[in-house]
Amino acid sequence: MPEQDPKVRRRNFQEVPLGYDEETARREASRCLQCKKPTCIAGCPVEVNIPKFIRQIVEGDFLGAAATIKETNSLPAVCGRVCPQEDQCEKNCVLGKKGEPVAIGRLERFAADYERASGAMKIPVILPSKGKRVAIIGSGPSGLTIAGDLVKLGYEVTIFEALHKPGGVLIYGIPEFRLPKAIVEAEVEYLKKMGVKIVLNAVIGRWKTIDELLQDGYSAVYIAVGAGAPVFMNIPGENLLGIYSANEYLTRSNLMKAYLFPDFDTPIVTGKRVAVIGGGNVAMDAVRTALRLGAEHAYIIYRRGREEMPARKEEIHHAEEEGVEFFLLTNPLSYEGDENGWVKEMKCIRMVLGEPDASGRRSPIPIPGSEFTLPVDTVVVAIGTQANPVVPSTTPGLETNRWGYIVTKGESGETSRPGIYAGGDIVTGSATVILAMGAGKKAARAIHEFLSR
Repeated sequence: MPEQDPKVRRRNFQEVPLGYDEETARREASRCLQCKKPTCIAGCPVEVNIPKFIRQIVEGDFLGAAATIKETNSLPAVCGRVCPQEDQCEKNCVLGKKGEPVAIGRLERFAADYERASGAMKIPVILPSKGKRVAIIGSGPSGLTIAGDLVKLGYEVTIFEALHKPGGVLIYGIPEFRLPKAIVEAEVEYLKKMGVKIVLNAVIGRWKTIDELLQDGYSAVYIAVGAGAPVFMNIPGENLLGIYSANEYLTRSNLMKAYLFPDFDTPIVTGKRVAVIGGGNVAMDAVRTALRLGAEHAYIIYRRGREEMPARKEEIHHAEEEGVEFFLLTNPLSYEGDENGWVKEMKCIRMVLGEPDASGRRSPIPIPGSEFTLPVDTVVVAIGTQANPVVPSTTPGLETNRWGYIVTKGESGETSRPGIYAGGDIVTGSATVILAMGAGKKAARAIHEFLSR
């Protein structure tokens, strides 16, 4: 896929991959073998009929391809950009056994973008009203997915979103250069046209509780609040000024429009030497954001090696192209501040990989005497997130585990409270957009069954 030149894009927030044109899309789609038993579908958490939509692209029926995808996926333009296809559908592609798999994700993006640009977006068939209302808490990928599925079945669906814009992590977490805001807004508008209602600035657990929603006449509730509470390392100096959680850093940039500076004068520090702690997609998003906000040096500090990094290979590659400096097998020990309380340097130690830990990855072990200091003026901690306790703590009888995540019965999303379901990161902990969407799809079936009794 054609991309912006790294030297140009590292100083702008425009999307990096530029997308397929019609000829390229049809040529790539023609590589599909149209297997009689398509294993690619089994790798898709939202069950897209992949061979069918690819065949339609080959035939030039681009609008038909988009319609096929939307039969099971209400967010195709999002999935085509941020879904880790290499670990899902494309991983199962027969062609991938001896060469490159069909670029299913890029073709999905093409079909969705073509439909949006054509202005010919069609609303699917909506079944007659069942006279029952369902409340969705959170407008991230899981909440949007279940909302789309339930509204098509004839339920009156209302999403309650705590922030002032819908989209959840899609809008406040993922940067513009990877997922443009206009794409998310278009997908949300599509759901609204289907009949989904969205109430913003509504913090459930504070503004209203789940029990109050049930008293208001909602027949079922789906909790999709994600896992947005930050995690820090609890090392000396971590409370210095200039040290952020990735949650705050990216939310300030995305929702407060720091990426549109100077048109929007967002109060966010644009450091010259920015260190990001972590090796996942969030860390890549943060460090690449730092470059675009003017950093002269942007570092990734990660305690394992490159092969162990959980970020998508494409994101690591893009970061390297843009000039991000990687300190692998390195772990922070402490921070030092200046006379005004701002971070000025971090003390680190080199690591070596030992035996595998509980997750199967080799455990990093400090190398005695390998300490060194690195000058920094901004640090972003991107080592994961944890469950926000607001909803569970205000919902009596809702079972959670020792980490604060909601306990559900299998894949249905059913919780310990009848009529209350949950899915996405608030159940699994931090995971991918597509897995959260898959949870929403499964819960939609379970809620439909529950309300049809």
